[in-house]
Amino acid sequence: MTAGRDGPWRAALVHGGAVATVVVALAYHWFAVADRHAVFLYGHRDRIGEPAATPFDPVTRSRYWMTGFVAAGVVCVAYNGLAALAGAAARRRGRPVDVPAAWRTWLAAAPCVAVGIPAIAMTQNHPTLPPGLALSVAGVALAGLALALAPARRAARDPVALAWAGLDGIGVAVPALTWRALELPGLGIHDTPPPPLIAGAGLAAGAAWLWILTVAPGRRPWPGTAPLFAAGLTWICLAAPLAHHLVFTPPGFRYITSAANVFGHHAATASTAFAIMAGMAVGTCRWRAARARRARPPGRAIAAA
Repeated sequence: MTAGRDGPWRAALVHGGAVATVVVALAYHWFAVADRHAVFLYGHRDRIGEPAATPFDPVTRSRYWMTGFVAAGVVCVAYNGLAALAGAAARRRGRPVDVPAAWRTWLAAAPCVAVGIPAIAMTQNHPTLPPGLALSVAGVALAGLALALAPARRAARDPVALAWAGLDGIGVAVPALTWRALELPGLGIHDTPPPPLIAGAGLAAGAAWLWILTVAPGRRPWPGTAPLFAAGLTWICLAAPLAHHLVFTPPGFRYITSAANVFGHHAATASTAFAIMAGMAVGTCRWRAARARRARPPGRAIAAA
């Protein structure tokens, strides 16, 4: 996975083509080959007395969107895993290794994804998706790919640091995932622990996890605010939908989760959860910087994280 002597764009076109092939192939499977009733839960009822899901109700529409995040999650695992393996192999042979810049790979993949997904969703199986909905599915996939491709260079050059950053992201993501518990009473769900307790436990668990990773001996470098926030987003937007699809659905009935299961039912819930993530990322990075300054030996500069 090297950029090679022929220039970064040639490598980016190869990588982007492979990425686009995976995403479009998955879209073809879900929208053209698989049973739509199974993948998108047509006719499903969350609770007794609720109307059955239809192909274009809000919940089902969100399942279409989530295919983009699930496909990007597959790319995230496969592409960064291959980058890490290629980097390790190159280091053993004493050769330099690199992957194309994420933005180049994304630009190389984007046209195929932007055209391929709508072309499939608007023409295959029944019912076909209207143009606006099909384009929005492609837009979600492209947004997910931006997250999925971003860590590739770090995976090739320093997979240990990337693993630490991924662990950090869990601490930022957990409070956002549990925050949506505050919606449960309004949805008529009362057979759970008190929602404020769930949300508070998520905040406490995330903070405790970040504290543990901060005081871990020999831990350096720490990710900056933006990479830490991006790591949390990756867990929520890519890892959670992918894990739900592969692990938390019945064998032989791998359906796509709805957006509400990840982001909540209301925009205010999702916005607040993302604000909490941002606040935790900023607060954690400031605390770590202050801690590093206090630990700095006199006369020594601190290397930027």
